[in-house]
Amino acid sequence: MRFAKLEGLGNDYLFTEDIPKNPARAARLLCDRHYGVGADGLVLIMPPDNPEADVMIRIFNPDGSEAEMCGNALRCLGKYLYDRGKTTKQELIVETLKGLVPTVLMVRDGRVYRVKADMGEPILQRAKIPMQCAAGEEENQVMNEKIYLDNMQTFEFTAVSMGNPHCIIWVDNVDNFDVSKFGPIIETYSLFPNRINVEFIEMLDEDVIKQRTWERGVGETLACGTGASAAVVAGVLSGKIKRKSKVELKGGVLEIYWSEKDNHVYMTGPCKDVFEGETQII
Repeated sequence: MRFAKLEGLGNDYLFTEDIPKNPARAARLLCDRHYGVGADGLVLIMPPDNPEADVMIRIFNPDGSEAEMCGNALRCLGKYLYDRGKTTKQELIVETLKGLVPTVLMVRDGRVYRVKADMGEPILQRAKIPMQCAAGEEENQVMNEKIYLDNMQTFEFTAVSMGNPHCIIWVDNVDNFDVSKFGPIIETYSLFPNRINVEFIEMLDEDVIKQRTWERGVGETLACGTGASAAVVAGVLSGKIKRKSKVELKGGVLEIYWSEKDNHVYMTGPCKDVFEGETQII
């Protein structure tokens, strides 16, 4: 299996057009940072099913579970395709489990260095995120709800789906917050039937926030594009930040814009090659 490793703000992925027979097993083997190549996920590049799309991707987490969407992987995909001459287009339609995602490739000296992705409309209805809900609550927006943990710790959160589910929690000092302790507990909390990605957010200014992310099936990552998008939506809904804001992540900065015109969230950020290789899955 031939592959290329790319990263977007330190969120690294293995891209391949050589589709393994068992993608979940391949992801578990290859993404392991000690016994495999090491990555935050395996991205399979395939011909699209939808005639409107240019390409289709499937994304597998290091634990073998399949992700609906990934903003950083989308940006890296654009670079993978354009820099290797697999497309000459600077505007692509990517088919994902979430649906079709338009992307704009920003090219300098013949190579992609930044990508803008249309992350679509945020999903705010409780049942569609999805979260557990009683009869009549299916369409409710989830804001300022509480999670009660066994150690009596309580967190207030907003839930948003960007094609994959996110739980946004505001904290006073995100650098000192124990993400590795609370992230996995909240990821598997009973309210979330499909588990959930967890964003811990500190407000720095009306258009700047700092984020750390516990990704479902991965652990803490250096960046999360869908998480940054969800965090800005949550911040706007709560009146904390502007629709056009910067999100500071461990791996760098993403620019997020939640448009009032079409209700879509737009994410812009960098992408880089790491290396290419070939491996055999036994």
